[in-house]
Amino acid sequence: MTNPSAPILLFDSGVGGLSILPTVRAALPDAPLIYAADFAGLPYGTKSEAEIAARVCGLLGRMSERLQPRLICIACNTASTIALAMVRDVLEVPIVGTVPAIKPAAKTSKTGVFGILGTEATIRQSYVDDLEREHAVGKTMLRHAAPELVTLAEAKLRGQTVSVDDVAEACTGLTLQPEGRDLDTVVLACTHFPLLRDELAQAFGENVALIDGAEGIARRVAALVEGQEFARSGPDRMLVTGDDPLPDELRATMSSYGFDQIDRF
Repeated sequence: MTNPSAPILLFDSGVGGLSILPTVRAALPDAPLIYAADFAGLPYGTKSEAEIAARVCGLLGRMSERLQPRLICIACNTASTIALAMVRDVLEVPIVGTVPAIKPAAKTSKTGVFGILGTEATIRQSYVDDLEREHAVGKTMLRHAAPELVTLAEAKLRGQTVSVDDVAEACTGLTLQPEGRDLDTVVLACTHFPLLRDELAQAFGENVALIDGAEGIARRVAALVEGQEFARSGPDRMLVTGDDPLPDELRATMSSYGFDQIDRF
């Protein structure tokens, strides 16, 4: 029987998982949560597959042993597309990953041309190729790596001003591709990117729909813990890797998300 105080662990390379957190909380308001941010490893998207797999598996193995979570949500597209299968092989706890919302995007697109914005590591994965073959037959899927958006999202949550022009510039590699003028739907295939939804909406314009997987992830998490009891032994907390002190602005942001306790892991 699951310990009622056992937490759900949300893991990300940084603050991107905060785009998923509200939907998980809405689905499971009584569930205790721990948010783990691997700031020491940020960014993941520019690292090799081997580096990401080793880091994610190692960290989640140690966190699972120490924290005894009832479920782990890898709230990071890059980590999920590369390391999800390996983590599931080595851990007995249920694991929910985040994958690009290609299926709903293909259904949403009326022009038949949709884009996927992600990190370099995510968009080159064969997993993305498989999703395109399975769900986007007869459609055109344009890909673009926009690692600058990760940096901008992290900056925004640290209280810095983010320019719409900078966001738009990071996305031009998508819109300037052949058939880019017919683009009407964009998949935000990195959990950091929805944190820039307002800026992205201005950059792409009102005729382009922005889609992410937060709702689907929350539904999957809720389904896997259905019927379990929840009991909080304390407030939700945040774990971070790395030795650098968190700026006051980020602490204030995390407090607004309900994380007043921030500990090193």
